Amino acid sequence: MTQLTLYIGNKNYSSWSLRPWLALEACGIPFEEVLIPFDFPAGNPKFKDISPTGQVPVLHHGDVRVWQSLAIIEYAAELFPDSGLWPNDRAERAVARAYSMEMLAGFRALRNACPMNIRREKRAIDLPDGVMDDVERIETIWREAVARSGGPFLFGSFTAADAMFAPVVNRFEIYDLTRNPGSLEYMDAVKTHPAFRKWQEAALQETWIVPEDEA
Repeated sequence: MTQLTLYIGNKNYSSWSLRPWLALEACGIPFEEVLIPFDFPAGNPKFKDISPTGQVPVLHHGDVRVWQSLAIIEYAAELFPDSGLWPNDRAERAVARAYSMEMLAGFRALRNACPMNIRREKRAIDLPDGVMDDVERIETIWREAVARSGGPFLFGSFTAADAMFAPVVNRFEIYDLTRNPGSLEYMDAVKTHPAFRKWQEAALQETWIVPEDEA
């Protein structure tokens, strides 16, 4: 099979890059990683050479170009149907995709106020309206999903849905957004997954600083 190449941005900041990278890595899908840092105020001009949107992540597979995190995951799931990217049960797959789409399209108050930052020390900030509403909804998703599956992940084993929420796990931790025992237990399962640890270790070695992402 033609090599999959995933172009990503800074591991410390790029939540959108983390999602497909983590999904592919955790599910054992082989790919080549190419990191292009966004060390310019508006990204990096090099992104336009590899992505139709001028943004990352983007997946190259021969002549095929796939951008947007969830689209990349879906494409990989079609190439590797036995990888476990999505739950085996049809109803559970539907719910996992619904959760993932909700993450993709929603929770803007949280994402705008609390950017992902792997290197950041844990410290609370003053939160604008809407953030704790987002936190409550996310915790409801986690609680209900883990109760149905038995955990430790949303659908028992690690799936794309967990990858979609992984940047939120970082946000909840570094901005001290929850003390809920169930949420902390789920967060710990994600943080200790070998794929997440691999990303984190690389992120901690980065030296690029993007001021607008240093909340």
